[in-house]
Amino acid sequence: MTRTAVVVFPGVNCEHDVVHAVTALGGDAELVWHRETDLSQFDGVILPGGFAHGDALRTGAIARFSPVMTEVARLASNGLPVLGICNGWQVLCEAGLLPGAHIANRDLSFICRFVDVEVADTNSILTRASELGQRLRIPLNSYEGSWVDPSGGGRVVLRYMDDPNGSQDRAAAVSNESGNVVGVMPHPERASHALLGSTDGQILLECFRHAPAPA
Repeated sequence: MTRTAVVVFPGVNCEHDVVHAVTALGGDAELVWHRETDLSQFDGVILPGGFAHGDALRTGAIARFSPVMTEVARLASNGLPVLGICNGWQVLCEAGLLPGAHIANRDLSFICRFVDVEVADTNSILTRASELGQRLRIPLNSYEGSWVDPSGGGRVVLRYMDDPNGSQDRAAAVSNESGNVVGVMPHPERASHALLGSTDGQILLECFRHAPAPA
């Protein structure tokens, strides 16, 4: 992948972390304001974590109407890699690019700690270069992080080992059917350097960075 757009909604707070993590791995990542209407020069998109539009109304419910989301949907439909991290996953669900929705954590508390996850499916842009059953240690930082999907249409690609938030099927990351759109609740960019306590996030970001171009 040549260039990655990292979308900046008002209120997100992880955009620079994502750019740093991707570029540290040799990628080319660029911040893009949410009012941008042309992403044709990019080969993939990341929606970072934080509190888009202050999470007013409902997490991701306002951000899904930002002009850039039309382009994100176009890239997704063309098979390009689209990744939503934490709040970014919530936006993708609200936009209908991933199934399901997010509700408050089971214990109604904000979770801020490392969690262990297991690779449950390697057919996605987040896990393609990992191994089935591989365990990763990545930070989780969320309040409305419990994913629910009454339709049963989501493919779980990462599972929590200890079920920290009550997410359906212990889902820590979910992809669409084709595997090119993925939402992940723990933050891989916060586990991308030894000084951060783990480098396991590099595995996931490398998978995204080397996602194959659509046929």
